[in-house]
Amino acid sequence: MNCDQLLLHPRVSAALRRGNIQLMSVKDVVCASAPDLQRLTGLSNSDVQQLITAAAAVCRRHPPITAQQLQHGVSGAQLRLGCPVLDRLLRGGLPVGGITELAGESGTGKTQVGLQLSLSVQYPAEHGGLGAGALYVCTEDSFPIKRLHQLIGEQVCLRSDVPADLVSSLRFSDHVYIEHTADLDSLLVCLTRRARLLLTRGLVRLIVVDSVAALFRTEFQADDWLERNRQLLTFSSMLHHLSQEFSTPVLCINQVTPSRPSLSTVSPALGLAWANQVMVRLMMSRLQGTVVRGDQSSALRRLEVVFAPHLARDGQNAAVWREGLRGVESWTSNRK
Repeated sequence: MNCDQLLLHPRVSAALRRGNIQLMSVKDVVCASAPDLQRLTGLSNSDVQQLITAAAAVCRRHPPITAQQLQHGVSGAQLRLGCPVLDRLLRGGLPVGGITELAGESGTGKTQVGLQLSLSVQYPAEHGGLGAGALYVCTEDSFPIKRLHQLIGEQVCLRSDVPADLVSSLRFSDHVYIEHTADLDSLLVCLTRRARLLLTRGLVRLIVVDSVAALFRTEFQADDWLERNRQLLTFSSMLHHLSQEFSTPVLCINQVTPSRPSLSTVSPALGLAWANQVMVRLMMSRLQGTVVRGDQSSALRRLEVVFAPHLARDGQNAAVWREGLRGVESWTSNRK
């Protein structure tokens, strides 16, 4: 974009036209420092700030989001898990804008959350959904279709807050769009083409990537960290643009690595390069002991809020039942 198209004071526009060919485009302005702009144009500091503000405004695809908007939900909409106890931990559910990461060891219940949200998103807004389907991107294992059908059959039990006739009227399995990506190229094609097409047509309002670490771990060696980080930023940038443009929550399921070789504690994979792209980080862990409810038993889990701009660091015990993941406030524990 040419600088002539910016809405500027005539004095500033005249300074830009005085033969300073280094400042022909908006890109030239935003890439220059304020002192350099003053030297090139001869403008005052206040005029240079006006120029920078005008150039930045046309480069920004979306308006800035304030901390207050994040705290209360950018658009007022959130995606509930469907369990009052866990939704209370998340202050209503997943934020509609931005990337939410769910990390944990194998078998902690991360995929259960992805499946549960893929059904929850299909409910109308008054019942905590977004009235559309979900795109579920698998990068490791095959999609757990049997478990999805089991969750669909148990929706009346999980969502007792929703009228049974409404639950039965929703064709859940028709609105979960499944993609398998075996490499980074196919993952990027999925996001740039298929995801955008589904979002544009209003068919989906949730993207789940299960898992984000798998392809980046297999395609790059330790010495390739620079290229890996570049590809990781490209991937996260795509997710951010889709999330903001279509007001769509994004859930990225992540693996974990030992914090230190000598310690048993773990941390999410992909390091700081990925952590800086995440707005909300959740962790799931498996605790000692089991929870008993009627004829069912489940290993005890814990869902933790690691960081979020609108949430305190907190946690909630949970268990996986036939109908899905539920928060546990009291239980009978059978410890080994």
